[in-house]
Amino acid sequence: MSFRFWRRIRIAPGVTLNLSKSTASLSFGPRGAKYTVSPRGNRVTAGLPGTGLFYTVHEPRRPSAANAPSVAQRDRLNLGFFQRLFTPADERALVDGLKALNADDEGAALAEFERAASLPDAAWMAGMLRLRREEFAPARRHLEAALGGLDRLGSLLEKYGIAAQVTFPVTPEVDAHARPRERGTTLALVEIAQLNGDRAAAMRHVERLLAIEPGDPVVLLSFAELTLEGGADRAQLEQVVALTAGIANETPVETALLLYRGRALARLGLADAAIDVFTLALCRRKDRADTLLRQLRYERAVLYDQVGRRAQARRELERVYAEDPGFEDVRERLGLGE
Repeated sequence: MSFRFWRRIRIAPGVTLNLSKSTASLSFGPRGAKYTVSPRGNRVTAGLPGTGLFYTVHEPRRPSAANAPSVAQRDRLNLGFFQRLFTPADERALVDGLKALNADDEGAALAEFERAASLPDAAWMAGMLRLRREEFAPARRHLEAALGGLDRLGSLLEKYGIAAQVTFPVTPEVDAHARPRERGTTLALVEIAQLNGDRAAAMRHVERLLAIEPGDPVVLLSFAELTLEGGADRAQLEQVVALTAGIANETPVETALLLYRGRALARLGLADAAIDVFTLALCRRKDRADTLLRQLRYERAVLYDQVGRRAQARRELERVYAEDPGFEDVRERLGLGE
């Protein structure tokens, strides 16, 4: 039996560097959700906050970069004397920035990344660190610069065996995991626009993502949330309904999507159709967040009441109250008063 070597280095709050003899990955984000990329294949894990549950999709293995060094994965950030002589200055700064993160010196890392910001990978790393610091203007500039070099984005991190990710919430139920690719980087720009209160910019980025991959469930979630949180008109509500048609409730992410589909139908005045959607969403409860299931039951109860199915509404509201007496306006709807 062989012994497996694994080392997990704490870099900063929410940032870790995972090293083994055969793989290495750099992870940004809180515990509970990760996007990890390694030579053995990529794994997307979308977390449901507060539950410890995960939604995971495995992606095909990506070929290694042709110019990857032939040194061991764990040693790729240690440029030797002669290697440094022939490594461009901006690439050396990128490597030094990664080493500074490993040494728990975020300030030095950020300075090195910004010194090498002409490289898309360095701009991406700088943008994500600025985003984590909630410095939105420079974060946006760096990430837009990274997208400007899309054909090279991720190549140097791959060369040195580093897998990077950032995690942020798309909805209260689902986290997204961005890596140095077009979709993940654009999703980070959506997050920046939302945090800045710029809904129009956020929607432009989401529409770009829909054009790239209209069936991506995380993108659909982001689009539906943005549409429904604003003053959506009928055409926008119908677009949500059209884009979420055929959702089968196979995963927790699809359950969250059904919540937004039902809300859009309800706002279109199609209460019975919305009830059917909420019922479909509630058919599967394993690995679903309690908060999500409670929201679905509550909204179905409100619609039951609207269509005159009072007994079913009451039964549903009592279940919600038993689980969380302070949920929404459930006390008032049950006539319990103060």
